[in-house]
Amino acid sequence: MADHTPPLEQGQLLNPELPLLASPPPPPVMVNGDGPQQVILVQVNPGEAFTIRREDGQFQCITGPAQVPMMSPNGSVPPIYVPPGYVSQIIEENGVRRVLVLPQHQPEFHPGGHSPLHHAPPPPHAHLPAFIPHPAMMPPPPHLYPGMAGGIGDMGSQYISQYHPAMYPEQDPHSQHGRPQFVHRDERTSKTYERLQKKLKDRQGGGGGGGGGGGGGGGGGGGGSMKDSPPSSPQKSRASPNSLDVHNGLGGPGGQEPEQGQTSYTGTGGAKPTGREKDGESGELDEEAKALQALLGTVTKPLVSDIQARGVVVSWTAPAGPPSEEGSPAEAQPSPPEPFTYQVSISCTGMEGPFKSMYSGEELSTTLDDLRPATDYHVRVLAMCKCLQGNPSEAATFTSLSSDPDPPNPPRKASGTKSALVLQWKAPCDNGSKIQNYILQWDEGKGTGVYEQCYYGPQKQYRVTKLSPASRYSFRLAAKNDMGTSEFSEVVDLFTSCSVPAPPLPPELVKAGVTWLCLQWHRPTGSPKEDDISYVLEMEEEGSGYGFQPSYDGEELSSTIKSLHRSTNYKFRVAAYNTEGKSNPSQVAEFPTCPDRPSSPCRPVIKGKVLPNAFRMAWEPPKDNGGAEVTKYVVEISEGLSGLSWELAYSGSAVEHLCEGLKPGCPYQTRVYCMSEGGQSPLSETLQVQTPPVPPGPCQPPRVVGKPKARELQLRWGPPQVDGGSPVSCYSVEVCGLPSEEAREAHQGAELECTVGSLLPGRTYSLRLRAANKAGYGPLSERCEVTTGPGAPEPCKPPHTVCKSPSCAVVSWEAPPCNGAPVSDFRLEWGAAEGSMLVCYSGPALSHEMKGLLPATNYFCRVQAVNVAGVGPFSEAVLCQTPCSVPAAVSSVHALKESELRGYKTSPGSEEDEEEEEEEEEDEGVRSASALYSPSTCLGLRWEPPCDHGSEITSYLVDLGERQPVAVGPVTHYVLQHLQPDTSYRIRIQALNSLGAGPFSHTFKLKTKPLPPLPPRLECTAFSHQTLRLKWGEGPTKAAASDALQYQLQMEDRSGRFVSLYRGPCHTHKVQRLNEFTSYTFRIQAFNEAGEGPFSCVYTFSTPRSPPAPLKAPKLERLEDHSCEVSWESVPPMKGDPILYALQSMTGNSDFKQVYKGSSTSFHVTSPQPNSDYRFRVCAIRQCQDALELSGPYSPTVTLSPQRSELAAGSGLSSSGSRTGAEAARPRRSLTDEQCAALLLMFFAVVSILIAFVIQYFVIK
Repeated sequence: MADHTPPLEQGQLLNPELPLLASPPPPPVMVNGDGPQQVILVQVNPGEAFTIRREDGQFQCITGPAQVPMMSPNGSVPPIYVPPGYVSQIIEENGVRRVLVLPQHQPEFHPGGHSPLHHAPPPPHAHLPAFIPHPAMMPPPPHLYPGMAGGIGDMGSQYISQYHPAMYPEQDPHSQHGRPQFVHRDERTSKTYERLQKKLKDRQGGGGGGGGGGGGGGGGGGGGSMKDSPPSSPQKSRASPNSLDVHNGLGGPGGQEPEQGQTSYTGTGGAKPTGREKDGESGELDEEAKALQALLGTVTKPLVSDIQARGVVVSWTAPAGPPSEEGSPAEAQPSPPEPFTYQVSISCTGMEGPFKSMYSGEELSTTLDDLRPATDYHVRVLAMCKCLQGNPSEAATFTSLSSDPDPPNPPRKASGTKSALVLQWKAPCDNGSKIQNYILQWDEGKGTGVYEQCYYGPQKQYRVTKLSPASRYSFRLAAKNDMGTSEFSEVVDLFTSCSVPAPPLPPELVKAGVTWLCLQWHRPTGSPKEDDISYVLEMEEEGSGYGFQPSYDGEELSSTIKSLHRSTNYKFRVAAYNTEGKSNPSQVAEFPTCPDRPSSPCRPVIKGKVLPNAFRMAWEPPKDNGGAEVTKYVVEISEGLSGLSWELAYSGSAVEHLCEGLKPGCPYQTRVYCMSEGGQSPLSETLQVQTPPVPPGPCQPPRVVGKPKARELQLRWGPPQVDGGSPVSCYSVEVCGLPSEEAREAHQGAELECTVGSLLPGRTYSLRLRAANKAGYGPLSERCEVTTGPGAPEPCKPPHTVCKSPSCAVVSWEAPPCNGAPVSDFRLEWGAAEGSMLVCYSGPALSHEMKGLLPATNYFCRVQAVNVAGVGPFSEAVLCQTPCSVPAAVSSVHALKESELRGYKTSPGSEEDEEEEEEEEEDEGVRSASALYSPSTCLGLRWEPPCDHGSEITSYLVDLGERQPVAVGPVTHYVLQHLQPDTSYRIRIQALNSLGAGPFSHTFKLKTKPLPPLPPRLECTAFSHQTLRLKWGEGPTKAAASDALQYQLQMEDRSGRFVSLYRGPCHTHKVQRLNEFTSYTFRIQAFNEAGEGPFSCVYTFSTPRSPPAPLKAPKLERLEDHSCEVSWESVPPMKGDPILYALQSMTGNSDFKQVYKGSSTSFHVTSPQPNSDYRFRVCAIRQCQDALELSGPYSPTVTLSPQRSELAAGSGLSSSGSRTGAEAARPRRSLTDEQCAALLLMFFAVVSILIAFVIQYFVIK
């Protein structure tokens, strides 16, 4: 076996960074044995390792060279895992099975191909781990693997080691020498083995399956360029239990165990074990994740460097798969889909303690800070990628360096006297080096911040002597070890003691209350400020009999004693004390508490009758006077029910009061409170009183609003100052004219204003006002005398008008009666219509001159007078007519459009010319271009007639500037002829009537157009029997519609008129839907902005004759005399021309030859060649009258296949047999459409009769 197996690289087998790939399983026929138990020898080559599990559950690693006998109770072979580039092969020699690990280049073992890592299929069974751990990943014996998936006992019943660990070369008593020979395989078994080996080879070749594994197979090794190198020394390392999550297959969480009769398979290719068909996309994805997780679990133990007291540098290497073999593609190496992320965790409580994450990132090194000095740490690395994380690496252990101690806590005062202080402190953290001495410094009581050393030694307490009493001293502490001195602690201030204080002065009263007293006292005289003195305040209540009791103990110099009785005397004294003792109490001081305020008096009541201006009220004293006599009562009164404003009404010792000076009809509220030495009592309940109302008081005289009018007065007044306690509901206004007249009531209502009418202008009237409420009317107000204003003037007489010129008129009028006031102004209205006149003059004059009038126009005018009283009515309207005048200026002049310009004749008034032109149009069929105005030499004008100003316009004068003005009649349009093309002219027009010439219009600028273009030459570029393609001019075939030069193509119809076919900028046009062999007449015209040019001469083009239409494929019909008949459809004559037919045939691959030409629609083909294919096609030929023939396109070809007889069993066939086979092979004629329809109709008729018979027989009867 050693000759067939090349040496393997043990470094590849034991390298934890290489992925472990399994070989394909052996065929089932090679696994099953004949006996109940079988022994399988596993040969371990030199430098290789083989891992097994013993009966006691422990794992043992066997190094080669050795032959390991394995006993299988059920005859199955344990899973053997091999490294990449190798495959395992099971052979049988003399009834003994051996497992060989061979390289893949040997074809007789049919190895599986190396597959990428990310296509690893899942393990074949849920109870067998996918990998067997190698020594580099196993803990030393007798430790077991924790967390075995599926349990360890699942494998003990099948694969049991039959040797002692110390006797590797020796054979077990149950070896192959003590067992019967295996029965040789028969022919059927051999065929089955060959078939399975072929199937396995095909699957490996198509799916890229298989691949070597690593770990505990019958040998390890590598592939690629290192497969022929000598083995290296095994690499062993210590692994912690937490780092054994991914092994070679025993103990990881993804580990699984195979079923009986099957071999474990962990290859990364597409091939699966032959015993079970588990192929699917989901399985591949799961295996990809497991392979990636296994790769993440191969991260190496981190490397620790640059160890400091509080920091360390940790580095590691990235997980890597096994190196690819020589010649293998680059993509065969596993590559993660995303960069690796690493998490560094650290623990200071041992390997089993909790790990704390200190770093997470993609770098391969990091610096860990914030460590504790002189502490043992364990650090490990965890690789993660794509939401997957591998198992942590093996933990690296290091110890941080020692450092100087931590800063100690400030020293504390243990005891002290007047001249000494005893200080104590606790030892801080020594940070790995024992503290040897402490440094105690103080400021010597100077308070300058400068510290001197007062103690240096290993003790944790020190006594400072020779101090001053009641003094402050500052201290700080530092610790020192071999690594250095720590920082000083915080500064602490300590004080020395002093003598017993002297008795203080008696306490003083700061403020007294009903239930409390606020006292203060002073520091004893002669006590130093640094001495901490506390005070005890003692109190004795008068008549209590308990003596002095402490009520306060503290360092403050004041205190408030609460929960005391009102109007009670209390005695107080105070004593001071410090650490040395307590002083004598001070002298006794006595202070009383204040009395409490009395309770509220009883609710006041009304005493007697309530008057409009006064009422009397009385009340009872309070039930509780608060410990003191009531000194006075206070009565408050508030007007209204809101109670927002209160006024003092009475203050005295009486228990009743008369409230005077009140308002009638007004509600009031009253309340009472009392006062004593204890303070003010609460308010009593409120008493509400309503005084009765009285009539309102006198009003102020009414006042006139605005100016007094002639016949009415607008009055306004205010409410009375006194409403009598009730709202005013009505007002009355009295008017008196003459002294002898009686006063009359002019208005009555609740409003504060009114209008008094029916008055006379210029009269003096006396007005008085009074108000009323529910109590009655009040007195009248004082008189108010008002004089009415003057009236508006009377209407004026109709004004008088005189026309001075066609555009000027003078209007005069007379002053009307003033109606009591002089007229100050006149208003004149003027307008062209009687209902729409406007004010054109306002002033004191009696005449006005109107200018800017239109001649021969009717105007209306009227006038009115205005005085201080107002505006009088208008006079009657008067008509004024202005005389006639010359015409006005022509306002708007327009140029005639081209279509309008061509509608005018050369002589507009000549009927003879018109008749002659009509005759010429009938004769020539076209209107002469000379009879129309050309826009190149003519300008058409149109204007709006101006106002004639009363005299009819007789003519117009057209001025062209340099040329002589042209006089025209009373028209509104005119055509200027004989002008220069493309020339600008300045034109103005003047109107004339019998009175003279009016003004010229504004100057208008018009321009003649250029001369129109000449027609191009017309040509026919392409023709057919239905179309003609015409071309003219030089230019592109297609042009834009915005081109300046465009063309119009016309064709003559049957009636002799030319019809427009095309109008546009293109230079070609295709005329369609024409008749064959017909002549057509065309002409063309060019036009642009200048107008339409003349038509060209007439062009005549003819269409040719049309060929016949294509025929359908001819029909073939075999006849009994070894001939066939070719028939085709007929074509009717075309415009009297007869139709001939030409039939062509082709034999084999030769050219078509004409076999028939004539008017018949069929042709009989005789004596066709046997075993040859014939193809026929036919076309129609039009025989024209001028002896020309037009051939149409050929029809599709039809093929005549030769008749073939059936194959006979003998070598040849007789003549009669061949003829019979030919007749049998003749195709039957298919039914026509009419025959099929008749058959269907007969079928449906029979079915209908049967259905009717069934219904008649079974349903009706």
